[in-house]
Parts: sequence; C-alpha cells; structure tokens
Amino acid sequence: MQFIVATHNTHKTREIEQILESGLAVRDLTAHPEISEVAESGRSFEENAKLKALAVSKRLPGLVIADDSGLEVEALGGAPGIHSARYAGTNASDKEKIAKLLRQLAKVDAKSDQRRARFRCVLAVARDGQIVATVEGAVEGKIAERPRGSHGFGYDPVFIPDGFEETFAELPEQLKNKISHRANAIRKLQAKLPTLCGEV
Repeated sequence: MQFIVATHNTHKTREIEQILESGLAVRDLTAHPEISEVAESGRSFEENAKLKALAVSKRLPGLVIADDSGLEVEALGGAPGIHSARYAGTNASDKEKIAKLLRQLAKVDAKSDQRRARFRCVLAVARDGQIVATVEGAVEGKIAERPRGSHGFGYDPVFIPDGFEETFAELPEQLKNKISHRANAIRKLQAKLPTLCGEV
C-alpha cells in the first residue's frame, strides 16, 4: 500500500520513514507540485494535521499521513506553538526563527531554570477524504542559550531534551529518532497500522 506524507518538507519525510521502519512505500508531495501546501488555519496541532490529511487524501489514493508539530516554550506562554513554522514570517529560515525565539526569551529575561519547553506532534491519517486515525507525541526539555549542532532541522539546535546535555541537533540522528516527539507519535501510529493497512 502507498503511504503518503502530506508535506513538501523532505527532512520531515525522511525522519518519518526512518522511524517507521515499516516496509511501506513512503512518499511525499515533492512528486506532486500541483498539490500546494494546505493552509494551517486550525486552532490546534490536531486541527491542522487533520486539515492537511483530508485535503491530500481527496487528491491521492492510499493512506495519507499529515504531521503538525511545534515547539511550546513555557516562559513565552506556549509560543511559538502552532505558529512554530511561521514564527518569524512565512518564508523565514530556521536560523531566523531560532533568532526570534532567543530574542523573545531575552525580552522576558528567562533564566536557565525558566526555559522549560516541549516539542509536540500530532499525526492525522486519512483515506479517501476520511480521517481514520490521530495520535499525539511529545518530548519535554529546555531551550539552550545559543544554537548548537548541525543535525536535524527547525528548532533542533536550541532544544535540549530531558536527560541529555546535547541539543537535538547535536545528537546522532538515530538517537533523536528514538526519543523525539515525532518518534513518540509514530510509535503510537505503528500500533494502528496493521488495522489501517488491512481496511478496504
């Protein structure tokens, strides 16, 4: 069965494929330029994930998985949250988003013990315009004083997961893919895959 990730972000697709290890053929939207990114107009990660999964599943056959994830920083009242991807503007680079995050933390004078944060991920799975499953995963941690590391993407260079001194961007990819918010969500999804793949 074809398994489509509703994104043009090849980093995200690769990460999902590596974590899944399911033997399923995983594809994304890079081969479908006619399908544009779905506007994330929902008020929660779950709403946004469902919007994306539904939109793509109406255009392409097979199981469609959509991911909406983001960083929630306690000292910033949960920001950037669902706006993580657009935190510094629609076309901002990862470096620009990180720079804004660190500026905002400096504005509120967040000390080292006030930089608690979590990554959250919601996966929605759809087929033929119907949602068939949703799962959620999270990982707790804190925000580093400055970016560190060259792996990963997004806010990985400033997120230090609990139990580690390294940021996600400093950890080996294989290790990050065992402990991340996306990994936690995908493990829950894996438990549902035999049923989902068996449905006609």
